[in-house]
Parts: sequence; C-alpha cells; structure tokens
Amino acid sequence: MSGAVPLRIALTAGEPAGIGPDLLVALAQASRDVELVAIADPRVLAERARALGLPLRTRPFVQAAAAATRARELTVLEVNAPAPVVPGTLTVANARHVLRMLDTACAGCLEGRFAAMVTAPLHKGIINEAGVPFTGHTEYLAQRCGAKLPVMMLVAPGLRVALATTHLPLAKVATAITRPLLTEVITILERELRGRFQCDRPRLTVCGLNPHAGEGGHLGREEIDVIAPVVEALRARGLRLRGPVPADTAFNPETRAATDAYLAMYHDQGLPVLKALGFGEAVNVTLGLPIIRTSVDHGTALELAGTGRAEAGSLAAAVVMAAGLAAGSSLHPARQH
Repeated sequence: MSGAVPLRIALTAGEPAGIGPDLLVALAQASRDVELVAIADPRVLAERARALGLPLRTRPFVQAAAAATRARELTVLEVNAPAPVVPGTLTVANARHVLRMLDTACAGCLEGRFAAMVTAPLHKGIINEAGVPFTGHTEYLAQRCGAKLPVMMLVAPGLRVALATTHLPLAKVATAITRPLLTEVITILERELRGRFQCDRPRLTVCGLNPHAGEGGHLGREEIDVIAPVVEALRARGLRLRGPVPADTAFNPETRAATDAYLAMYHDQGLPVLKALGFGEAVNVTLGLPIIRTSVDHGTALELAGTGRAEAGSLAAAVVMAAGLAAGSSLHPARQH
C-alpha cells in the first residue's frame, strides 16, 4: 500500500473481562499497513498490557488522514468502562459499555470514517443479564444498520460455511427454515461471494436438515417440502447449487474441492467441521450488511484473560480479511484436500 492512504479499520475490544483486550494488545505488537483504531477503554488496554508484560503506547483518535499502525502502538477511540475490570470476572455494570463500543464502530462505518469493523468476542449472557435482549453480534449489527437479513459466514483456509439460521435453539430450527428464508439467504450468499469475494459464479452446496437429508421423507420432510424446491427454483435462475446434501458426507474432500461455499441449516451443523479444520485461523464475516464486519471464531475465554495464553491468530486473520474486503481483494481460500 506504499504511497496510498492506509485503510482505517475499527477494532472493538469486546467483553473487557475476557480475552478481547489481550488480543488487541497482542495484535499491536506488530506493525500493520492499515490503521487500527481500537474502540476501547485505554485504561483497560494499559492494565492488560502490564499484566501480559507487553509494551503498548496509545494515542487518541483524531479525524485526520489515517496512518499505518506502528509496532507496539494503537490509536484509541475512547469508550470508557463504567466499572473496574477484573480479568476473568464478568460484571453487569460493564455490559452496556460493550454495546457502546459496537455502536461507535458501526456508526463510524456507516458514516464512512472507517473502512470496516473487526470485533473481538463479547459475552451474550452478561448483556442479557443487564436487561438487553441480545442474541449476538450478527443480529445486533443488522438492526443497527437497518439490514433486513444478516447472513453469518465463517471462512477458514479451504472452507466457507454460511448459516441459514444462527443463534437459535435447536428445537426452533425446523420451523424457522422456510422457502422465503432460504431463498433470501442463498441469494445474499451468492451475491456477496460474487461481489465482495470476487468469486465468479460461485458453486454452493446446500446441506439437508435431517439425517441422510430426510431419507426420502422417512426421517423428515423439510428437504422435500422446503429445501429441494428452493434449490431447484434458484438453479433455474442460473445459480450453481448442489443439494440438499446429507450433512454427514457433505464435507468430504471431493465435495469441498467442488464447492466455493456451503450453506448449513443451523449453527452446529457446519461450524464444528470448519473449526475442526481451521480453529484459530477462521474468520466470521457478516453478509447482508451495508458495511464490512469480520470477527474472531471463538468466545471470550474468561479463564485465559490476563494470562498470556490467548492466541491472537483469529483476530489477526479477521483484520487481514476486513482489509482485503475493503480494498476489493480476491479472498478465495486455499484449497484443502
């Protein structure tokens, strides 16, 4: 990016008692050709850096030309936590602080001040305990952006997996999977792969819901009544679709080599496969938003906060992907066989 103004990327610190601040401090140890703007409490970052024994300089965010991030330095847009932060110990008093960081980053992206936002993990439970109904980053950011339907997709080396339903109890999944929902999810997935990921005529593999994709109706009719008709209708419109495929064989090497992205019907159908192949390298990307948002593939790991044992690989990968998407780079994952 020599000679060009660096991209400016917002980086939210997530749950302050978790490993989010650790990851930001670790990420800041190396220089970057983008400007990372930490949306965080600078005191929390300083305290965590001392606990980790890592050097860190912070400088206040100013709305001027972006500058590449230098090693051991972070630009900080200050959003202060109202209560003291103890690594590993959640407090309801800081729950809304986490949401204020998200709101700040999201607004900055919508207003064009940031090219993208990258989110460290938060804790859904403590936010709900604070009286804020909250199911996850994906749904919250969609609401803040006025997006009708967000689509969660995780990307690991050699594999992309999108979800038809996200943070939903398993007992509610079958009734949530409707023809209109699947049609819109697949349309968004195909459109964003072509646009943001520069994947020409993407090949999509759609998983069935039931074991053996319903076994011809003997193990459930969702494939017959819902999934197959949507696949056939969209295939008639020119989309390259395969399915519904039994999920237990959908991720074999031959099928992965012929697939640009999978659509799993629910959270724990596709993500265990992806995380088994690429945990620590995977990136969560929210499709269907007017902004670019990526995130880590893991949770707050409260027990690791402040110990120096948290790995920053997924956050680093999320930053690289956000920068690539913002710059219009092609992000085809390397094939795994």
